[in-house]
Amino acid sequence: MSHRDRVCLNSVCLRRALQWLLGGIDWSPIRMRGDCTWTPRLLATTALLWAWSDELTLVERFSAVRRIALHLFTPATDVARTYQAFTKLLRRWTAELSGLLQRALRERMRKELADCWLIYGFAMFAVDGSRAELPRTQSHEQAYSSIRRKRRSGKGRRGHRRWGIHAKKSNSPQLWLTTTWHVGTGLPWDWRIGPADSSERAHWLQMLPTLAPGALMAVDAGFVGYEYTRAVLNSQRHVLLRVGSNVRLLKRLGYARERGNTVYLWPDREAQRQQPPLVLRLVVAHNGRHPVFLVTSVLSSEQLTDRQVIELYARRWGIELF
Repeated sequence: MSHRDRVCLNSVCLRRALQWLLGGIDWSPIRMRGDCTWTPRLLATTALLWAWSDELTLVERFSAVRRIALHLFTPATDVARTYQAFTKLLRRWTAELSGLLQRALRERMRKELADCWLIYGFAMFAVDGSRAELPRTQSHEQAYSSIRRKRRSGKGRRGHRRWGIHAKKSNSPQLWLTTTWHVGTGLPWDWRIGPADSSERAHWLQMLPTLAPGALMAVDAGFVGYEYTRAVLNSQRHVLLRVGSNVRLLKRLGYARERGNTVYLWPDREAQRQQPPLVLRLVVAHNGRHPVFLVTSVLSSEQLTDRQVIELYARRWGIELF
């Protein structure tokens, strides 16, 4: 295959992929000025390609992807050529465009990837957080460093010097990204970003309403907590958690109809506040070196056997690679 043939094939495949994603979207909520040469669809396409481009500078990225977008969709009129006009529109419409694209992707996942939407009858999602280093600019330090809002402590020259050393290390800006990932399709479902000291569990609860009732959320030991687990259960969704030695599980409280593997998450503080215990099911796996303790709100072994619970949690590992 010649170079020109490969370029034509890539162009056709890219156009089909974008048509698959963007087709059927109602762009009417985005109302641009009458003299604006960009359309919402073309702006969204260019923004996606711009984010994926590997050109060295942002302006070079824009120039390259603008040509690609015009080649793919051939608008009726030429669009503005300046990077400044493009970024001005993005600043105005990014939230609306992101919302439309997220809803479109979720709808495509449910309908066109239906054969891998459910696993053992559950729409399963994994949640995890990670940090990414950012360029050490003043604006990044103000927005994303862990001490961006903390006041200087320590008195005198020596205290000031210690603070300066500490601040230099702590001011390193990092972006915290918490992602909800659909296990069956291997595609992202939702995400939240924040500074380095963000709470991934708080992000988790913010993303919870985007999931349908009955969804199963698999998370690692860092997400275990009475308040967060109860919020998920109250929302009529299920959890699958790995618990460590820092979590105390109770047995034989008589609070619910019990089986041999029924356990309760009921910290002393919540008991003193007269909050109810959370009824869970304990499943013990083994990784070849030591036991791994899993708890789930799916209490019936008819819905999920122990083997299936273990298999589902193993599939959560995909988000670590993602």
